[in-house]
Amino acid sequence: MGAGHHHGGPPQGGTAGAAHRRRLTAALAIACVLLVAELVGAALTGSLALLADAGHVATDAVGIGMALVAIHVANRPVRSDRRTFGFARVEVLAALANCVLLLGVGGYILVEAIGRLREPAEVPGGLTVVFGVAGLLLNCLSLALLMRGQRESLNVRGAFLEVAADALGSVAVVAAALVIMFTGWQAADPVASLLIALLIVPRAVRLAREAIDVLLETAPKDVRIAEVRDHVLGLPGVEGLHDLHVWTITSGMPALSAHVVVARETLDAVGHEEMLHALQGCLGEHFDVAHCTFQLEPSGHAAHEPGLCH
Repeated sequence: MGAGHHHGGPPQGGTAGAAHRRRLTAALAIACVLLVAELVGAALTGSLALLADAGHVATDAVGIGMALVAIHVANRPVRSDRRTFGFARVEVLAALANCVLLLGVGGYILVEAIGRLREPAEVPGGLTVVFGVAGLLLNCLSLALLMRGQRESLNVRGAFLEVAADALGSVAVVAAALVIMFTGWQAADPVASLLIALLIVPRAVRLAREAIDVLLETAPKDVRIAEVRDHVLGLPGVEGLHDLHVWTITSGMPALSAHVVVARETLDAVGHEEMLHALQGCLGEHFDVAHCTFQLEPSGHAAHEPGLCH
């Protein structure tokens, strides 16, 4: 009967993550420098907390590298009629892979820390403090670079959460080293390692849930289906709405499709084009939905469509 399309999509130049490619590259360089520094520090001091933080930094580096590759792939030109949305969801898959890395590192740290609690190793507090502070400063620099992008892209958010957890890990390293310096309590090092693991796992689970919601085409959190339905049904001449679907293609690319039942006299009076403009204007004004597709139906047409999804 008629279809309308509003092609919004991500910002010009690609997906939401593409706008932050340079900042991700800078964060990757910082992570690589920090990884080398903390590995050297762990070797010199024997600190499990530093080694745990180095392991987390390694996942940061791999995760940010994967994010950059995903952004590159997601923004490639579409050369196949089968991939009508291109490779946009590669960014979401990269975020999910980051979660697997985080959970693996968190599990390893937990096992090692429990072993160290039973048999604490001698760790020099002073040298450990130096490496911990250096790590904290570098992590804070990365967080500043990724702060804006994590609000706009799930892929960038994955990298941001990894760096944030690592910054808190650096705080734990410094605190443990200070405790060792002033009290001689060597168990502070594995305790700090346990805290680092506990910082990693919940964030990984939360990010995984968000990525899985996108892959399952769950409606975006900021789009309430009931409100969308009410706005559409409130337009003059609209008598019904069915097969309403709202989902996210990738970060910054929400989409909507619906069958809209319109009174025959309204379609005859204003025409399909005016009705489509009214629908698109309604959603564009009240909801941040980039890609809308409507099928306009005259009254009574729904009876001819079997298996409707209401």
